[in-house]
Amino acid sequence: MKRTHHCNELRPAHIGQTVTLSGWVHSRRDLGGLIFIDIRDREGRTQTVFDPSDWAKELFEQAATLRSECVVSITGKVRQRPVGTNNTKIPTGEVEVMAQSFEVLNMAEVLPFPVDDPEVANKVNEELRLQYRYLDLRRPEMARNLRTRSKVAIAARSFMDEQGFLEVETPTLFKSTPEGAREFLVPNRREPGTFYALPQSPQQFKQILMVAGVEKYFQLARCYRDEDLRADRQPEFTQLDIEMSFVEREDIYALIEGLIKRVWKTALNVDVPTPFKRISFEEALNRYGIDKPDTRFGMELVDFTEEFKASTFKVFSGAIANGGVVKAMNAKGMAGATQGQIETMTEYAKSFGAKGLAYIKVEKNADGAAVEWKSPIVKFFNDAEKQALIAKLKIEEGDLILFAADQWLTACEILGKIRLYCADVLKTQGKLTIPADQFNFLWVIEFPLLGFDREQNRWYSSHHPFTAPVTDDIPLLKSDPKKVRGQHYDIVVNGVELGGGSIRIHQPDVQKTIFEELLQIPPDLVKARFGYMLEAFKYGAPPHGGIALGFDRLIAILCNTPSIRDVIAFPKTAKGTCLMTDSPSTVEPKQLRDLHIELKVKQPVAAPAPPSAPKA
Repeated sequence: MKRTHHCNELRPAHIGQTVTLSGWVHSRRDLGGLIFIDIRDREGRTQTVFDPSDWAKELFEQAATLRSECVVSITGKVRQRPVGTNNTKIPTGEVEVMAQSFEVLNMAEVLPFPVDDPEVANKVNEELRLQYRYLDLRRPEMARNLRTRSKVAIAARSFMDEQGFLEVETPTLFKSTPEGAREFLVPNRREPGTFYALPQSPQQFKQILMVAGVEKYFQLARCYRDEDLRADRQPEFTQLDIEMSFVEREDIYALIEGLIKRVWKTALNVDVPTPFKRISFEEALNRYGIDKPDTRFGMELVDFTEEFKASTFKVFSGAIANGGVVKAMNAKGMAGATQGQIETMTEYAKSFGAKGLAYIKVEKNADGAAVEWKSPIVKFFNDAEKQALIAKLKIEEGDLILFAADQWLTACEILGKIRLYCADVLKTQGKLTIPADQFNFLWVIEFPLLGFDREQNRWYSSHHPFTAPVTDDIPLLKSDPKKVRGQHYDIVVNGVELGGGSIRIHQPDVQKTIFEELLQIPPDLVKARFGYMLEAFKYGAPPHGGIALGFDRLIAILCNTPSIRDVIAFPKTAKGTCLMTDSPSTVEPKQLRDLHIELKVKQPVAAPAPPSAPKA
């Protein structure tokens, strides 16, 4: 029986037609002598009806034995559902198919977890879902995620093609350049002792493509990083990788805004307004305490360094005297924070090196007659300091005032993390509502080109070593590196970094200065790792720049899921393992000998085979 329709296609216009549906048994119900079987495929589901008066007894009994997830093909005539039995939850809910014949294509054992009930399935342990990923992917919401991913990939490719870009594949066997995240190494059997590395990104190849005259390149690139994992990280991931020649930052912004507009319209039918807001790295930290701010709610950080410079509260004045700042934020509606919540926020502060967390609860006093500030630090504040707090933080009853006194970056980051925690608490309490369809896009720009590692006493690239400095700041590279701004930009939505990029260095002398004089990479190491790039730049490298968008992360946002594992067909666990295939795994000794590798760790001993059952 050849399928004539998918299980979401049938409508009243098909009434009277004979159709064949193929898929999985979604559910079976025995009612009043009739058997109702909902059949499901990737597109949807349709109700079929088995009437004993139309069937031989043995066939009807066979239909009655079908369990969920059996694979079947059913042929029958489409009819209108009886009055009052329409199912408004599915597109095919006005019709049903009176079964005339069916074929069992494959039986199914009882599933380790249900796939037909979203509420039950969502409570299933994630490790069990990943072990049986092929079943997990049958769930309608997971199927929708894969469909969205496919639609967005097609839309992105179409948009990039319209803009004149060429899709070029770059190698996945590369050389080791261990300046960023830890790499996955691949031993080379033909030359013992040598290794490939799986690329962390196509960065160097795409820049060389610009030297080659490609001008506009893109790729849905597979990338690999051997680093600690979390919900938004995987050891292998996909990024939409883009590079352009003869461009400035404004050209990149316009391209990506157009791409995002196309993607959101395709996936969600949402019109994204452009151009996106832009804020500097410094402004993002000052206002939100993070370089990927969620601007859908307030609770912005406010500076009180000047007001508390001469404070009798030595924690504040001492921090300022040591070159630090005092920052505060108003978590409106959180004066009733529990001791546990306060302790959680305090631990956040301590994780950044702070000794504790200063706060004020603004509540009514014991008899309810007046509002008072409840905190042991209030006694140190004079009237002017109190008035400054009231004016700049708009303090009212029910507010929770939180402080951080430390070096500028640390103080910002402390309150930035606490700000997000407070937002989660307020959302849980129903005091903060953020529409699900609200998307606040922005560009974060003007990052510092370099950071300083005090332990190693050297500069490091805040983005990567190929990022070009702002032209006006190039003279500062040798005299005052900390003031040099990079032509680096991140695109952020709702507190999530979608991607980042930069205008690249295309002058070999500037690139050599960055490598050797600022990053202190020895010349012989520069030549070994990046010599081919510097050589290529000698032969007419055009000005160029690009960006990479985290494709998995983008799809997770579109699908409204917090974990990218929900939008990847076969993801790894937080430990980097595939539970379905049981990888990574040990290999045979011969394979290691062929690679000239000797292990210093003991391989797990295989479990002994179970005793054979006695013969009857």
